[in-house]
Amino acid sequence: MALNYIIAFVAAFLLALILTPLVKRLALKLNIVDNPADIERKIHKKPTALLGGLAIFLAVATMILIWWLGTDYLFMGSILPKHLIGVLVGALILIIGGFIDDKYNLKPYQQIIWPTLAALSIIAAGIGINEITNPFGGVIALNTWEYNIFWWHGLAYKLTLPSDIFTFVWLMTLMYTTKFLDGLDGLAAGITAIGALMIVFLALFTKFYQPDVALISLIVAGALVGFLMFNFHPAKIFLGEGGSTLCGFFLGTLAVISGGKIATALLVMGIPVLDVVWVILRRMFFEKKSPFKADKKHLHFRLLDIGLSQRRAVLFLYSLTAAFGVCTLFLQSKYKLLALAALCLAMIILALFLVYQYKRSARQPVLDKSGS
Repeated sequence: MALNYIIAFVAAFLLALILTPLVKRLALKLNIVDNPADIERKIHKKPTALLGGLAIFLAVATMILIWWLGTDYLFMGSILPKHLIGVLVGALILIIGGFIDDKYNLKPYQQIIWPTLAALSIIAAGIGINEITNPFGGVIALNTWEYNIFWWHGLAYKLTLPSDIFTFVWLMTLMYTTKFLDGLDGLAAGITAIGALMIVFLALFTKFYQPDVALISLIVAGALVGFLMFNFHPAKIFLGEGGSTLCGFFLGTLAVISGGKIATALLVMGIPVLDVVWVILRRMFFEKKSPFKADKKHLHFRLLDIGLSQRRAVLFLYSLTAAFGVCTLFLQSKYKLLALAALCLAMIILALFLVYQYKRSARQPVLDKSGS
């Protein structure tokens, strides 16, 4: 079985490596590029191809279909064919919506349509969280209210509250987190790849053994790493709207389909999630503007403000992500809650430090002039 995992990762990696330059050529031919005309929030210097998410989607979808049609490894656990259909349909919706947005620059209220439909496709496929572990003991049931909508091929399709609501909010949160995270070359794709690998390691533990989940997670990770060969600084192609939301969609879905490894994904994505929450609150309540109006006040931009290069800023955030992700491999639920608290504290300290350093550097030229 170990050989199958290696093949899945390497094949997805190579496929993304081949497809990404082809997608780049398509984007340039169709003039679907990110033009750095808006100097307020864009830091790249020349027009760069978008649509990178299309290469990731094609690599993942192709590998899933090959393993689905050619083997039985994808259905060795709790994953059903309808689950994979829901994942592929949801991913395709994001890519179509992202293509339209990258081409025509949709407004925020139009952009949200596609993540909403993608999240609903997962719920319609029967993927959801029935219960979450109570860190103080026992579990919290989320399937207390169920209603069978219809039966098909012996399988019930249900409306399950509050499970469906929780799943929907979770997926939307992850999709918008990676969307906002996509501000530095390689950042969103790399952090998502780290998250997928953490789910692989957990899925291979004896206690949680889920070989099918590990296989899909490796396919996703392989495709992301292959894409990163062209997306790491200096990026030759960007994820685009579809790709940036696709990252969160894949990671959020893997966390749900693997039996509710929400704490794992939350620790991996903790700093970006907290950054997004703070940015939204700041924009809405302090600056009195739309939470979707882009600016350069995200954590990753603050790292650039204090003098880090793009590569060093991204590698620093990779390191934080991996460190908290590794914690999930060894901590029980109660201690994961403590790790989340530590993550919040680390985020606050880091934010205060970055703001202090930024203000200090901003004052420096003035002090130099006055003393000369």
